[in-house]
Amino acid sequence: MGKIAVYPGSFDPVTNGHCDVVQRSLNLFDKIIIAVATNGTKDPLFTIEERLEMLKETFKEIPGVEVDSFDGLLVEYAAERRADAILRGLRAVSDFEHEFQMALMNRKLNRTVETVFLMTGLRWIFISSSIIKEAARFGGDTRGMVPDNVSQKLREKFGKA
Repeated sequence: MGKIAVYPGSFDPVTNGHCDVVQRSLNLFDKIIIAVATNGTKDPLFTIEERLEMLKETFKEIPGVEVDSFDGLLVEYAAERRADAILRGLRAVSDFEHEFQMALMNRKLNRTVETVFLMTGLRWIFISSSIIKEAARFGGDTRGMVPDNVSQKLREKFGKA
């Protein structure tokens, strides 16, 4: 079966930084399960179904990538999927404190699932889903920062298509 990692997040929307982490993590793992959290505390722009559709379209040609959603504790989902690790992308030092706390809590809840941090490629370090949504909301061109299908969905969502 090989090594499996779960890459959780809201992916509202998926960015090229997320894509970079997934593609590079395939050098470390045989399978990446991109897991959209349905119980997040954030107020999403896109529905779960829209996010799953965008992710599936984005990664349809990349072997070893699966898209799914989950509700509840991440470590329980990872154990159900027989994952060896939870994959987390980091952009800057500011991401690390929160991610470190989450990794420690996950470790406390389930000692068998490791957390692996992977730095986003330098060219994507400034991109976040929040910044992308803000730019798109005011008519900014998000092409080149998100997959093409996501850029189109953002234009449609904000009536800029």
